Amino acid sequence: MTHVATLISSPAAPAVTDALVAAARAALAGTDTATLATGVAVDVFCDLAPGTEKAVAEDLRARLAAPVDVVVQKTATRAKGLLIADMDSTMIGQECIDELAAELGLKEKISAITERAMRGEIAFEPALRERVGLLAGLPANVVDKVIAERIRLTPGAIELVRTMRANGAYTALVSGGFTVFTGPLSQKIGFHENRANILLEEEGRLTGFVADPILGQDAKHASLLELAATHKVPIELTLAVGDGANDLAMIRASGLGVAYHAKPKVAAEAAARIEHGDLTALLYVQGYRRSEFVAG
Repeated sequence: MTHVATLISSPAAPAVTDALVAAARAALAGTDTATLATGVAVDVFCDLAPGTEKAVAEDLRARLAAPVDVVVQKTATRAKGLLIADMDSTMIGQECIDELAAELGLKEKISAITERAMRGEIAFEPALRERVGLLAGLPANVVDKVIAERIRLTPGAIELVRTMRANGAYTALVSGGFTVFTGPLSQKIGFHENRANILLEEEGRLTGFVADPILGQDAKHASLLELAATHKVPIELTLAVGDGANDLAMIRASGLGVAYHAKPKVAAEAAARIEHGDLTALLYVQGYRRSEFVAG
C-alpha cells in the first residue's frame, strides 16, 4: 500500500472504535489495518494518488464526525529522522512571556499581543520587542519561579522526544521564546539542542530588550534546513510541529508539518493537524506502537 491513514484520539478519551476503523477502511478502500494503541490509534493502509494526502485526511475526518484526528501520508517516509519543535503552547502548555508578564500584573495586556502575533495578525518581531519592552525592570531570577510554578509540559512531550532519540532521530527545540526557558526545559524533555532568543539583563534585572537577531519564522525555517543538512536527513524525513504563525515556514518546508492544537491559519496550511490527541500522536503517525514508547 502506498499510503497510510492514522486515526488518533486523546489517550484520556479513547474514541477509535472498531466501527470507526471499519468506516475509514471502507471510505479509503483500504485493506490492512494495524492497531498501535487499543482505542487510541489505528493505521489503515491504502493506495492514493500523490498530492491528495491532506484532502483525503480532511474528507475522512469530516465523514467520521468523531473526536479523532486523521493523518494521511506516504507509507515509505513516515518514520522521521529529525524533529524540530516549537516550545510555547506546543511542548509546554503556556506562553512563557505571558507568564513573566503575570509577575508584573501585565499578563492580560501582553497575552493579547501574543495571541495576535500567533494568529498571524501582526508581525512577530515587532510584537516580541513590544512585549519584552514591557518587562523592563523585572528581576531576572523570577524565571526560575515561573518555570517551577507556572510551566507544565504538554502530555506526551517526553515520550515523543525520547522515543525518537532512542530510534536514532535528532531533536531540536527551536523557539521564538527565550533561552532562559528553552535551556532547562529542553534538558528536562530530552532534546539534543535548543535555540531561542536572548533576554538582555543588567544588574540582575531585565532591560526590556532582546538580543539581535531575533529568532522568528525565517530562523526556524533556516534551522530546519541547516539541521537536516548537518545530520544528513532527507527533507522528506523531517518532522516540524508548532501552533503559531511563526512556525509556518518550517511546517510548510518539512517532510511532515504538524499543526498542534494550533491557530486557524496554521491548521489550514499544515499538512497534518492534531486537535484531539496529545504529543504522542506524533509517534503514532510515524508508526510507533504504544508499547515502543520511551517514557521519562
